[in-house]
Amino acid sequence: MRAIQYSSYGGPEVLHLAEVPVPLPGPGRVRIRLRAAGVNPFDHKRRSGMMAGGTMLGAPVVPGIEAAGVVDELGPGTTGVAVGDAVFGPASGGYAEYAVLRAWAAKPASLGFEEAAGLPVAVGTATRVLGELGLRPGETLVVHGAAGGVGQAAVQLAREAGLRVIGTASGRNHDLLRDLGAEPITYGDGLADRVAALAPGGVAGVLDAAGSQLDDLIGIAGDPSRVVTIANYSAAERGVRFSRGGGDDAAALAAVVKLIAAGRFT
Repeated sequence: MRAIQYSSYGGPEVLHLAEVPVPLPGPGRVRIRLRAAGVNPFDHKRRSGMMAGGTMLGAPVVPGIEAAGVVDELGPGTTGVAVGDAVFGPASGGYAEYAVLRAWAAKPASLGFEEAAGLPVAVGTATRVLGELGLRPGETLVVHGAAGGVGQAAVQLAREAGLRVIGTASGRNHDLLRDLGAEPITYGDGLADRVAALAPGGVAGVLDAAGSQLDDLIGIAGDPSRVVTIANYSAAERGVRFSRGGGDDAAALAAVVKLIAAGRFT
C-alpha cells in the first residue's frame, strides 16, 4: 500500500511517499481503508526529533494517530463491528491507505470523514484531562487555549458536565467560544485580572491546552495541583501535572457520538 513516511528526523521535507506492507489488525483491533487522517502537534514533535531524547531513528515511521474510514478487516476476537462499517478512532500509521485502530466508534451519518478524523485526539484528551481535574457541577473551569481542537472539545464536554467555563483565545475566536458555551477572554498580560473580573470567587481548576503563562495559571487556580497541562513540558517543575496518553478512548468516542446525535456537540 502507499503511505507517507519518514526515515530521518527533520521538517516536513523528510516526509515521502513509499510502498509499505498492509498492516494486520491484532486481537481486539480493526483495520480500515482510510478516507481521512488527522494531523496533530504530536506528529510534528515526533517527526522533528523533539521527543527522541537524542537517539537516532531506528526504522522508517508512518505517522498519523487518528483516522476515519471503512472497516475492511477485523482482528481476532473483535466484536461489535463489521466489515463495511464507517468508523473513526485513534490510529497507528494513519498517513496511509490502510491503518489499524485501537479503539473506534461508528461515524455518525451527519459527520463527514474529515470531521470524524479530527475528533479522536481532541475528544480523548479533553475527556482524560477533565477526569483528572475531577471538578463538580456548578464549579468554574478555565480552559487556556480554548479555540484549539482540544480546547473546543473540553469546553463542550465541560458544559455537558455542568461546569461554568471561561475560555482564553484571541479576539477573533470569541464568538466561536460563546457559541460553544464558554465565556471568552483574551490571553496575555492581565489574564489573571480578567479571570478575577468574571469569577471573583476564584475558579476550581485550569485546563492548559496552550502551554503558555504557567505562572498566571497557577495564580488563577490558587494551587499548582489544580492546573493540568497538555502543552507545557516543564510544568512538573512547578508542581503542575502534565497529562499524558491513556484513558478509555472507546468510551470517550461513544459518549461524544451520542452528543453529536443529540445536536449537543459541534
